Amino acid sequence: MDHRKMTSRRLNRTAEDENREETQLINRRIRRLSMHLTPATFPDHSVPGLEMLTCAARAKVLTVNSKELSVYLRGKHRDLQEKVYEYFSSRPGLQTPLEILKDEHRELCMRQLSGLVREAGVRPLRYVVEEPSKYFAIVEAVGAVDISLAIKMGVQYSLWGGSILNLGTKKHWDKYFEGIDNLEYTGCFAMTELHHGSNVQGLQTVATYDQLEDEFIIDTPNDGAIKWWIGNAAVHGKFATVFARLILPSNDSNGVSDMGVHAFIVPIRDQKTHKTLPGVEIHDCGQKIGLNGVDNGALRFRSVRIPRDNLLNRFGDVSRDGKYTSSLPTINKRFAATLGELVGGRVGLAYSSVSVLKLAVTIATRYSLLRQQFGPPKQPEVSILDYQSHQHKLMPMLASAYAFHFASLHLIEKYSEMKKSHDEDLVADVHALSAGLKAYVTSYTAKSLNTCRESCGGHGYAAVNRFGDLRNDHDIFQTFEGDNTVLLQQVAGFLLKQYREKFKGGTLAVTWNYLRQSMNSYLSQPNPVTARWESEDHLRDPNFQLDAFRYRTSRLLQGVSVRLQKHLKTLGGFGAWNRCLNHLLTLAESHIESFILENFIEAIKRCPNANSRAALKLVCDLYALDRIWNDIGTYRNVDYLAPNKAKAVQKLMEYLCFQVRNIAKELIDGFDIPEYVIRAPIALQDAEEAYSQYAHNAGF
Repeated sequence: MDHRKMTSRRLNRTAEDENREETQLINRRIRRLSMHLTPATFPDHSVPGLEMLTCAARAKVLTVNSKELSVYLRGKHRDLQEKVYEYFSSRPGLQTPLEILKDEHRELCMRQLSGLVREAGVRPLRYVVEEPSKYFAIVEAVGAVDISLAIKMGVQYSLWGGSILNLGTKKHWDKYFEGIDNLEYTGCFAMTELHHGSNVQGLQTVATYDQLEDEFIIDTPNDGAIKWWIGNAAVHGKFATVFARLILPSNDSNGVSDMGVHAFIVPIRDQKTHKTLPGVEIHDCGQKIGLNGVDNGALRFRSVRIPRDNLLNRFGDVSRDGKYTSSLPTINKRFAATLGELVGGRVGLAYSSVSVLKLAVTIATRYSLLRQQFGPPKQPEVSILDYQSHQHKLMPMLASAYAFHFASLHLIEKYSEMKKSHDEDLVADVHALSAGLKAYVTSYTAKSLNTCRESCGGHGYAAVNRFGDLRNDHDIFQTFEGDNTVLLQQVAGFLLKQYREKFKGGTLAVTWNYLRQSMNSYLSQPNPVTARWESEDHLRDPNFQLDAFRYRTSRLLQGVSVRLQKHLKTLGGFGAWNRCLNHLLTLAESHIESFILENFIEAIKRCPNANSRAALKLVCDLYALDRIWNDIGTYRNVDYLAPNKAKAVQKLMEYLCFQVRNIAKELIDGFDIPEYVIRAPIALQDAEEAYSQYAHNAGF
């Protein structure tokens, strides 16, 4: 009897539990549906502290003060950049002419750099150490003067100087710092070889330790190991940081031990006579597609002896008796630490690429505002920027320039923090972000330069209007400091590592936090109500925009992880990676776009001026919806956007292009690039003056 009562109670409790769970489930669904009907609310995916920002569409006429916008954009180093602009403006002999031969351009570039340092009092290496944001501000300014000058400066201070700062120790700082800063010790960065570029671990140059003489012997064992494309080597460099395999005597059967790639200071020219030193062979890489103000050369070493102290020994050292010591236990860890300290070049290239994009968009937009063509019958011609097709070409590009500006500034802040703290997680974070942003921004800018040229018609083809030089000089940015395809793979690798950490319960770096916050909900089936919501307020809600970007990244990450596991068994690690390579590249780009959008939204919230904030919000909305529309197939395939919502995205994007066009002049003026720096006649804001100067260049 007691047994039957207990069984009955258990059954009753089970039924009650089931009823309670069913009621809770129904209530949750009702609550979620009701919240979805409120446009600004996303219960599962919302970002803490991210409120609905005011839509610029609410104002019939958006008033933008370009000066206030410029103050916010250019920030605290505006005066330093103005100093650079004014220095070159006051010295016509240091301005790069339209037509110049390679050798003359190289000498001019050296005079430009020397004048900047010795006359204008700019001290780039000190900025690299004390305040990196100052250094990058200078790089942006000199890049507007001549991109060759910016690259030459980067070789001297970021690469050659940076290798001493980041891979050397106090003895190297004491010996070389002042000479590098004042240009007495001009140098180069000899990493890339004829047969190996991105695969740095495959370098073949060797540095063998001679214990009797207490010296390293630098050798180029074959033609494939010739150092190639080395900036500053052909003409001006006196030293080179040479990356070579460190070979030590050993009791092994081979008699030697290969300790992996290390960096060595190798003098290549006499400090007084500038003659090439014995054992060093230097050749000119010759005329290039662009950047001919930079003297790229090739280096071969034939038993060149250097003191043991010339090993840059921060991560590994060799004692007098040939013993190797390091705080890092393996070759791979030492290699990773070495490359991790050299990310400053990538940070600089990403930032410089944004400045090239700003310059190109400025020229194309200003010309499109003053150029008039066709129009209604018997009425005045209209500006070509009034055509929807032209707006669709240029306005998303203008929005992207703003988005990239804030993202690159954030990267510089993280880089500066990393240099101060040396925090390992931050080092890894900056390494991945600098790789991804450099790859994404430089690829986008390279494509945009062509679009800007085309949007200016035949006049864009004239060399005086600068698109040719900008396009040719910038093109190599896609290869400098790591090929873009290789860099995106590094980003994908970091994402997969973070994905594994999530499921192990580990901590995530700050940049990857959204994976923890949202991964589970993003991988569930999209809500059918949200997928159909198409109001303007909803589409312009930053929560929706970020949700869309992160949803795509999370889906791509989960999908490629499954695919890699599937192919791993049959193809091995390399084969599986290669089979999924396109998927991995798309994943990396998607993550970087999420990073860019998040920083744009945060920058808008920090903007102190209401009108500037409204203008930036409008531009941000265009950036976000343009990227969603560009990948609309992905969102449709997983039912994240219903057909009616996809159509609404397209319509709103076109309308936002029109709205941005209405304030395009003010947005361009917000970049605050002086006309004497732009130096393109068609970019002058007065139509008569623009055409007059343009004709004057042809002799009229």
